[in-house]
Amino acid sequence: MYGSHDGLLAHAVYSQIELHAEYGGVVPELASRDHVRKLAPMVRQLLSDAGLEARDIDGVAYTAGPGLAGALLVGAAFGRSLAWGWGVPAIGIHHMEGHLLAPMLEAEQPPFPFVALLVSGGHTQLVLVEGVGRYRLLGESIDDAAGEAFDKTAKLLDLGYPGGPALAKLAEQGDPGRFRFPRPMTDRPGLDFSFSGLKTFALTTWQQASAAESGADRERLKADIARAFEDAVVDTLLIKCRRALEQTGAGSLVLAGGVSANHRLREAVGQMMTKLGGRAYYPRPELCTDNGAMIAYAGWQRLRAGQHEGAGFDIRPRWAMVDLPAV
Repeated sequence: MYGSHDGLLAHAVYSQIELHAEYGGVVPELASRDHVRKLAPMVRQLLSDAGLEARDIDGVAYTAGPGLAGALLVGAAFGRSLAWGWGVPAIGIHHMEGHLLAPMLEAEQPPFPFVALLVSGGHTQLVLVEGVGRYRLLGESIDDAAGEAFDKTAKLLDLGYPGGPALAKLAEQGDPGRFRFPRPMTDRPGLDFSFSGLKTFALTTWQQASAAESGADRERLKADIARAFEDAVVDTLLIKCRRALEQTGAGSLVLAGGVSANHRLREAVGQMMTKLGGRAYYPRPELCTDNGAMIAYAGWQRLRAGQHEGAGFDIRPRWAMVDLPAV
């Protein structure tokens, strides 16, 4: 819950990791049914935590896309129903715009214009941000997103679910000098990304090197491969970010999305921006992964500009952020 004068009043995240861990990934139908059970109790709890009542709410924001249609329908129907019952306007928010604006929830906000690296399980994008709703796509992944590649590589190494954080943790124990993975698409101009080949490279490396290893040596091998993979992803992201900053002349870089919580990526981005004489901005780790706080902030920006939905609602499982109206 977000207030125009007091900022973030209360927020909560309900994790479905245990629900999906048995299946090694998200099961859409289970996700949607669990949302139905949890949404109303969470809203009641948030109102209590913020010391508010329904009559204090001025508007409702919900995620309208992109994403899984079933989960989006649950959130959109619930959010629009709340707004109708409370007699307030409602607005459907683009999921990635929420991530993009999440750093605005911090005390020090990035000044416009800035370059944003949106890096998550479903998206890897470089965006020039000139204002809320004024976005220009500079580059994006042509296959696996960075977070998706993390998860798939972790699965190849049998690290469990969710794989990305497990791989990053294991990489801390790895030898950075044992393997060197390629930095895909950095030997050519442009700002697009490709990470699917890295996962294949990791699999080949594991298959070839593990044949002669056993026991503790195999575990060390996993850590070394995890480190080489993470270093390759981080270096690739940095090279592309630097190009984007040079092309646009922007002095600020925003890092957002689930993978932006990665410690090595944050450290490397901070060091790069210091050398360039610029500044890096990112939300606190708890606001990097999917959360309602970032949707509330984006909704506040659009509702106060007079944008809102009609009596019905719509979802957009596929939705280009550059199509959003400016505020």
